[in-house]
Amino acid sequence: MKILVVDDDLELLGLIGFALRQAGYLVIEASDGPGALDTFAREQPDMAILDVNLPGLSGFEVCRRIRAESAAPIMMLTVRNSEEDQVHGLDNGADDYLTKPFSPRTLLARVRALLRRAEIDRPSPLHAGALALDVERQSVSVRGAAPIRLTSLEFRLLQYLLANAGHTISTERLTSHVWGYRGVGDKQLLKQLVHRLRQKIEQNPAEPEYVVTVPGIGYLLQT
Repeated sequence: MKILVVDDDLELLGLIGFALRQAGYLVIEASDGPGALDTFAREQPDMAILDVNLPGLSGFEVCRRIRAESAAPIMMLTVRNSEEDQVHGLDNGADDYLTKPFSPRTLLARVRALLRRAEIDRPSPLHAGALALDVERQSVSVRGAAPIRLTSLEFRLLQYLLANAGHTISTERLTSHVWGYRGVGDKQLLKQLVHRLRQKIEQNPAEPEYVVTVPGIGYLLQT
């Protein structure tokens, strides 16, 4: 389950992303209106969470443009609680409205409700080739063998690679997904995490069969 989160408050963006990832969702992020539209078009998420006040394009306009192309559930976030804003958001195609500040539990409950309403269930194991990732148990099975437990960071990395199996993913996109904006650009952290993941899933980590390095770009999950 892939969710796009858009907010120009990077601290809040990181907190929302962390809460969703801990709940097992795959999170992609953007911090302005144009970036939100580009990311949505590229990633095709199952749901979007949009702040109202965004640089470049307002959350209302981003919502309107997404709704013109997709039926994915959209939740709007705002610091205001006026009826006018709520009506504006709903008129532009939003499915729900959440006023800041809010607790992670409230956010997750509303997300689950929206996805249920859209008849989207959380996935059974995510498969790619010989790998099967169990989202609920945070484990991976290789060629049908016994499940291997993953740490939260290993799980997020493998989840994103599996969701994009067969495609090269840049270092920046991977670090952003695993650590949020605070991890963007830290290639050494990612390199160490890939090494730990290979130790668990590769028959010969020195000559990886699944998680392959693409020099100068990032990594690819071979199927």
